[in-house]
Amino acid sequence: MAVTLQQILAQLKKKEFAPIYFLHGSEPFFIDTISDYIEENALSESERSFNQIVLYGKDTGHLTVIDNARRYPMMSKYQVVIVKEAQQMEDLKELEQYLEKPLNSTILVLCHKHKKFNMNTKFGKLLAKQGVVFESNKLYDNQVPEWIKEQLKLQGHRIANDAADLMAEYLGTDLSVVMHELSKLTLHVEKGTEITTTHVEQFTGISREYNIFELQKALSTRDSAKTGRIIQNFLANPKRNPIIMVIGSLGIFFTKVYQLHFLINASDSEVQSALDMRSAWALREYRQAMRNYPLHKTESIIGMLKEYDLKAKGVEFNTVGKEEGELLKDMIYQILH
Repeated sequence: MAVTLQQILAQLKKKEFAPIYFLHGSEPFFIDTISDYIEENALSESERSFNQIVLYGKDTGHLTVIDNARRYPMMSKYQVVIVKEAQQMEDLKELEQYLEKPLNSTILVLCHKHKKFNMNTKFGKLLAKQGVVFESNKLYDNQVPEWIKEQLKLQGHRIANDAADLMAEYLGTDLSVVMHELSKLTLHVEKGTEITTTHVEQFTGISREYNIFELQKALSTRDSAKTGRIIQNFLANPKRNPIIMVIGSLGIFFTKVYQLHFLINASDSEVQSALDMRSAWALREYRQAMRNYPLHKTESIIGMLKEYDLKAKGVEFNTVGKEEGELLKDMIYQILH
């Protein structure tokens, strides 16, 4: 049966275990959340010594998994077998023979990360029949602010809308990165105090004025003065804004600008859907960039960003040892001019 994350965690907290948990999908964070909870809470500390084993798909075959799953627990009601990175198992489907008759005393957890498994196969149908199947999907950009609010609420904290938006804009959809930054906030801000953009800037290093999104806005309007101030801040704080991250973000930005050139006659809602944009406000920013960067210029910028990505990595160009700051300044100058 397929269930939600909240339903699974509620069952686990009540010690209601299924014989098989198949966790698959593109978002590893939710898979880790379930797997880690089972690993840390299904058995007591003394029970884990004899009744819990963690295997890794790359180094594990189906016979090893089955042999461990068919053991009976020692001085415990359950034993736990967790297979991490199960997507790397070459013979994963050979577990069918165990799925046909799993032991109720074994909690078998299969973590199939980074991609959805085809549940219409015989193996998939057996999983759905015999255990709990959870599909872990990535959040859309516009879902992250609400997710941030929910996570903080669970920990007894609350956050202002603009602060949640700032974190979502800056950190993107990598939930493990977002959680890392949220942990900094909960460590420094007392419960009951609303987390503001000031707290976010103070305790995470995220800046309202000097971040990749403000750089994109400045470039979209060809505001050389503001762009220069942001780049100077980046150069002063290279660990916060490494050039590889800047190139990657600008690559995504200008790729959308490029695509927008071919969607001139589409409605706003159609464009937002096609380009996965969070809001009409974001679309206006991209339309501004499209006006300032004609199609041939946008194509040139995308090619140039690929070149600087290689330069930053010291590949194919004689730039080994060249300061990242020099490369960053040169790159931004070429975009503007």
